[in-house]
Amino acid sequence: AMADFNRAIELKPDFYQAYSNRALIQRYMGNQAGALADYNRAIQLNPQYDAAYIGRGNLYRRAGRTQEAFNDFQQAIQLDTTDPRAYHNRGLIYQGQGQHAFAIEDFSTAISLAPDSPEPYNGRGLSYVALNDDENAFADFNMAIKLNDRSAESWANQALVYERRGDKPRAAKSYAR
Repeated sequence: AMADFNRAIELKPDFYQAYSNRALIQRYMGNQAGALADYNRAIQLNPQYDAAYIGRGNLYRRAGRTQEAFNDFQQAIQLDTTDPRAYHNRGLIYQGQGQHAFAIEDFSTAISLAPDSPEPYNGRGLSYVALNDDENAFADFNMAIKLNDRSAESWANQALVYERRGDKPRAAKSYAR
């Protein structure tokens, strides 16, 4: 795939989507500097391309550059209010900062835009746990499991709520999944 994107960029140097897609491959290959350069180039070529802001925001978030990540997710939301990825990722930033009410709001928006995606349910559930709202957390983790019953994260999150309730047998069963 990398060779294909390189060739596409060679043939059409203003192909901003190719830069953004190549950035994703570079990130997975561990070339963070190359990924950042490609996301920057995609944004330079098309400042309205929200996917490049989301990609670069994720790169920043994983590097601990929280404010830059937050700014990119904000920009992506301003460009496209219907992309659940931007809300989900901004929710992760809020969650990491302990701003769980804002995180829940963003995860809820992501869920309303992509109700079949388990990740925002897990995110929202963890914020509910942080606010000691185990009932809503449990409901979210169960929904995440319903959407993807192979997600170790969802099962572990469900087990966490069972533990908090003092139900060690069910917690152990969820952990074993």
